[in-house]
Amino acid sequence: MLDVTEPAGIVVLVSGSGTLLQALLDASLDPAYGVRILAVGADRDDIEGLRRAERAGIETFVCRVRDYDDRGAWDEALAAEIASRAPDFVVTAGFMKILGPATLGDRTILNTHPALLPSFPGAHAVRDALAHGVKVTGTTAHLVDAGVDTGPILAQRAVEVLDDDTEETLHERIKVHERELLVELVGRMGRDRDAAPGR
Repeated sequence: MLDVTEPAGIVVLVSGSGTLLQALLDASLDPAYGVRILAVGADRDDIEGLRRAERAGIETFVCRVRDYDDRGAWDEALAAEIASRAPDFVVTAGFMKILGPATLGDRTILNTHPALLPSFPGAHAVRDALAHGVKVTGTTAHLVDAGVDTGPILAQRAVEVLDDDTEETLHERIKVHERELLVELVGRMGRDRDAAPGR
C-alpha cells in the first residue's frame, strides 16, 4: 500500500544569499524527503534568498523592521505571516533577527549556527573562534528560544581549524557541514513528526 502521508509544511526565514535555503529547496524536490516549503520570508527585500525561492516557485513575503512602529509590531506581523501558512515547523536559515514572543509562541523553530554551542554564540561566531585560537569548531542545530543561540541543542558537527585558516576559508568549510546537518535534521523532523525534539 502506498504511503500517502502529506509532507510536513515548513516556512523558511532568510536574510541574505540563501545558500542554506537552496540546500532545503534541492532536498525537498525528492518526494521521499518528507518536507514541503510553504513560503520563504525575509527581513529585507531584494536579496538572493528571495530570488532563489521565486525561481523555485515558492511564495515569498517580506517583513522589514523599519516598516513598523517598533519591534513588537514587527514581531506580531511576522508571526501573522507565518501563522497564515500554518507550517508544521519553522526554519531560520541565516535569518539575522532575534525573534520576539509572538513569533516564538509555541512553535518549533529550528536554527543552525556556525560554532559548537554554547561556545561562540552571536553574529561573529567564526571570527570569535579564530580569535580564541580553538583547534576545533563546527556547526550546531538547535531550537530557537528567546535568547541568542541559547535554545536546546539537537545535533552538532565538528570542523577542524587549520593553521592557515582565515574567517572566510573556515566559514566556507563550516557551511558545507551546516547545510548537510540542516537538510538531515529538517528531513528527519518532517518524516517523524511524533518525535519531539529536545536536548
